[in-house]
Amino acid sequence: MILYEYPFNEGIRTMLRLEQLFQRLEVLVNRESALDHHFALATLFEILDVSSRADLKSDLLKELERHRGQLQGFRGHPGISEAALDEVVGRVERVFAALNSTQGKAGQSLSSNDWLMSIRSRIGIPGGTCGFDLPGYHAWQHRSAAARTADLQSWVSTVMPLAQALFVLLGLLRDSGSPQRVAAPGGQFQQRLQEGKTYHLLRLRLDESQGLVPEISGHRLLVSVRLMRPDDDGRLRPWTEDAAFEIALCA
Repeated sequence: MILYEYPFNEGIRTMLRLEQLFQRLEVLVNRESALDHHFALATLFEILDVSSRADLKSDLLKELERHRGQLQGFRGHPGISEAALDEVVGRVERVFAALNSTQGKAGQSLSSNDWLMSIRSRIGIPGGTCGFDLPGYHAWQHRSAAARTADLQSWVSTVMPLAQALFVLLGLLRDSGSPQRVAAPGGQFQQRLQEGKTYHLLRLRLDESQGLVPEISGHRLLVSVRLMRPDDDGRLRPWTEDAAFEIALCA
């Protein structure tokens, strides 16, 4: 099964982009080649660019507080394990405290590192990090893998409170949706959304053996899915036969 996710607002869209970048960064940092570490730095700079939005930190803190309030509302419910609830609430409170204690934007302390900023200014230029442009960076790439990894982990640690808060929030959001199997007659599916309820994320699982790709659109009142199949040139063409997939709406 292939999982597709569709955000209903710009805030969730930003969070999903950051999540993908953090997941890529983790993979690259744990490798040993200088080339992988070059792209780890490039990914770190992308995270700084995406997270530079002034209200991102406050938005995450508000969402964590909202989820904490919702979770506290489950106390005393006969179908809820108090131990499991305490564990989840504790996790929310820990990442809230860690993010709230950071000064300024994520990774702001890295901006005072002139060496890193010189790489950041040239890494987006095609071939801009050649040895003759950045000899200090060229020398760093020839250090041992252990030394480069230690440097990277130190720099990455400045954005980890943001990453941890993000992972907890997205985990809670995804857990709020209940998957259901739906039919798409003629390759099309539409569903009206419950009025008065705000949905943040749609999750769609599609059997990869079908060779289909979903085109998803939606707003606060309606969600629509049109199934497509890539042709030999990779262009997507509408699929007109009946199909089925799994969908979950997360609020």
